[in-house]
Amino acid sequence: MQRAIMLFRFAVQLLGAAALLPLTSSQGAPSTSSMLNVATYNLRLNLKSDGANAWPKRKAMVQALIRYHEFDIFGTQEGLPEQIRDLEEMTEYARAGVGRDDGKAAGEHAAIFFRKARFAERARGDFWLSETPDKPSKGWDARCCNRLVSWVRLQDRTSGRSLLVLSAHFDHEGIVARRESATLLLRWIAEHRGDDTVICLGDFNSTPDTEQIKAMRGVLQDAREVTLEPPYGPRETFNDFKFGAAPEPLIDYIFVDANVRVHKYATLTDSNGVRYPSDHFPVVARIEVLAGRAAGARP
Repeated sequence: MQRAIMLFRFAVQLLGAAALLPLTSSQGAPSTSSMLNVATYNLRLNLKSDGANAWPKRKAMVQALIRYHEFDIFGTQEGLPEQIRDLEEMTEYARAGVGRDDGKAAGEHAAIFFRKARFAERARGDFWLSETPDKPSKGWDARCCNRLVSWVRLQDRTSGRSLLVLSAHFDHEGIVARRESATLLLRWIAEHRGDDTVICLGDFNSTPDTEQIKAMRGVLQDAREVTLEPPYGPRETFNDFKFGAAPEPLIDYIFVDANVRVHKYATLTDSNGVRYPSDHFPVVARIEVLAGRAAGARP
């Protein structure tokens, strides 16, 4: 009798312990280790004329935001060499991308940062948004600036997935340049993607109704449009350092392949007192890269 009571108590203890075990992927919940936080962040270039919003007074806020929200991969735009060096103080990240003026260090960068412990770099490169993409150049009706895309191929050490990550910055003036930039970008992706899953981050200087964003959405998923949970934060991404005012417009995007499940999407409005870290809000998505790229759904 005493032995039976002991066996009964042991069985109850086992059942209680089982009830405390976390849900596994076989029950439909994704493994936490397979999830990634990807983001795009226009840093606003370093200008003394920005006064209280100049980069030296924002640098620590930007670093703190990136670390607090645990970005695994993020693309930047407008970062000048000194700003890129400042972000490299976060030694947990590696960086890809060159300056748009000379293909080395000069001028603004569309850099990509990624966690060293999580990803192994396989290849990297850059191309310019112009009729001569292989060299620093202005394209079409762009007047003031070279524009470029930086890219990096990454192997996820956790999942084994291969990723092709791009950071783009379209022209802010040229209507033709923005339209042709999307055509060039999508053609480059089609020619170079291989079996990699594509994640395209950037400031496209384009609202959702434009031809170029419609073209991007025809090939890749707009993370905001396919997130499983409702988008968090404002729809618009440009705040112009005007704290408390309604931001406008939506020009920063995260585009992902068809085999990427977007669990969450947010436009982050973090501030320190009454100051934003940049004149753009960062956009972040929590994603899961599923096995294999979905063939046929999108070219």
